Formats: sequence, C-alpha cells, structure tokens
Amino acid sequence: MDYKIHFAPLQGYTDAVYREAHHRIFGGVESYYTPFVRLEKDGFRNKELRDVAPEHNRDIPVIPQLIAATPDEFRRIAVFFRGQGYRQADINMGCPFPMQARLHRGSGILPYKEEAVALLDTLREFPEMSFSLKLRLGWERADESLSLLPHINALPFTHVTLHPRIGVQQYKGTVDMDGFSRFYEACTHPLIYNGDLNTLEDIYSVTDRYPSLKGVMLGRGLLSHPWLAAEYLTGQTLSEAEKRTKLATFHQLLAEQYTSRLEGGDHQILAKLKTLWEYLLPDAEKRLRKKVLKSNNLTAYYSAVKELLSL
Repeated sequence: MDYKIHFAPLQGYTDAVYREAHHRIFGGVESYYTPFVRLEKDGFRNKELRDVAPEHNRDIPVIPQLIAATPDEFRRIAVFFRGQGYRQADINMGCPFPMQARLHRGSGILPYKEEAVALLDTLREFPEMSFSLKLRLGWERADESLSLLPHINALPFTHVTLHPRIGVQQYKGTVDMDGFSRFYEACTHPLIYNGDLNTLEDIYSVTDRYPSLKGVMLGRGLLSHPWLAAEYLTGQTLSEAEKRTKLATFHQLLAEQYTSRLEGGDHQILAKLKTLWEYLLPDAEKRLRKKVLKSNNLTAYYSAVKELLSL
C-alpha cells in the first residue's frame, strides 16, 4: 500500500514561497498545510493574509489551517477562508507553544473538553466546507485526546492527524507510540501519523506498524531533508550529487522569490534565508554550516552557501 506524504506547517519556515519552491523542485507531497491563521487583537495579521492569498497558492495542493479558542474565532477564520475560495481547512489542536496554549488554543484546549467540543461543533455551520483535525495526545496528560475522541468520531472530518506527544513536551523527549496505538485503534476517521519522521526507515517503521493509516505527515524531517517525500513516493534514493544539485536550484528559487517579495532590504532577506539552515542539512560539515549562519551580508552568505553545496 502506498501512503501519502503530507507536509506539516511550521511557523516561520513553510510559508507560500517555501511551499511553492519545494513543490517545484522536490515534490512528493500530497498536501501542504499553511502555518495556522489566528485572530490577534480582534483582527488578522497581514503576514498570514498574504500567506494564504490564492494568488500565492494557485498551483500547489494547499490546505489552510486555523487555530482558535472559541466558536466565534473559528467562524471568523472559516468565513475568511471561504471568502478566499478555500473549501477545505485544517483545525489546529496540536500547537504546543505556551503563548497559544495559555489562551486555550492548539493543544492548550485539550484539557477543557466542553470548550473543545464547542469549538469543533462549529464546523457544522459550514456544510459547504470540509475539515480535517490535527492534534496531540493532550496538553499535560496523554488521555485527553482519547476523552475527546468519541466526539471527534461523530463529526464529519475528512481525516485526523495525531502527533503522539503531549503539549508540555513541545518537541522534546520521545513520541508516545503506545498512546498513538490506543488512538489508532479507536479512531474511526482516516488517520495520519505525525512526529519524528526523519528518514525513509522512520516512515516505513510507522506504516508497517500501522497498516490502516491514511498517510504520514512530516515537518522537521522535510525541512532537514527536503527530498525525503519524493524518495518515498518514487522508491528511488537520490545520490549526494543529485541532492546538492536540487538544493542549489531550490535555494536559488527561494532567494529570488524572497528578494522580490520582502520589502525590508538585504537584512530581512538574509535573515529569512539563514532561517532555512536551522534545519537544512544537519549532517553537513559544522565549519561550513557555521560559516553560512555567521555571514553578515548577502555576498558572504551566498559565497558560504555555494561552498557548502559544492561538496
């Protein structure tokens, strides 16, 4: 059985420019999820509005994601998505960041079952749209998602994605595969696994263990190894030379697009490009990675990247 690969949203990384470049150069991804859209001071942030704008996502299989604490927040974001022409959206109940969790958003809502139920029920007000759900096992306890699961099963989700950590872990420690197994056995919706998939072997270990999965979702694994989804899809491993060639083209496309879209000058462009290397090629020579990250102008940066990718 072939399992679909989905690209998890990561704030600050997988914006529209990145998604389009990845789709063009590497591919292998069934769906790209946008970083979550939220209400802030009773309005939307311009950066998020631009990121989900249809003109920036025309030729890519994109699903916008919302994060909300109340039915009213949910409604306002869903109405916005609908107005932009989207007929599918993902609900974030997995974000582990304390600034969102303390507002009962993301995984921070999972301990509050009545609030979570009220939020999820809001999707019934949008019968012309389909919704998926991404969540964690809980915020402080791994049974919080299981407590909510009967209600999740009763709603018309297209699929559910589970990251088997609790929110307070953020991305530390290990994933709880026993917790995932309990959810897997009881979930009646198509289920996607997300969490610590960094190699082909990681993907195969999960799909072998859970043959009824709809697919797997990769985040940091694809940021580090952007060819991973294509390798899984084709069954062919790229050579080191092929990886470096594709990375050079990928990086050039990102640089061109950020240069044309960012209005803050070279400093902003440099900061955005350097962000890529927080994950990309983690096994590359430390001296060369450090040279890239320490560069203080675009000329030095491009020179360091060329040296790194020429190996």
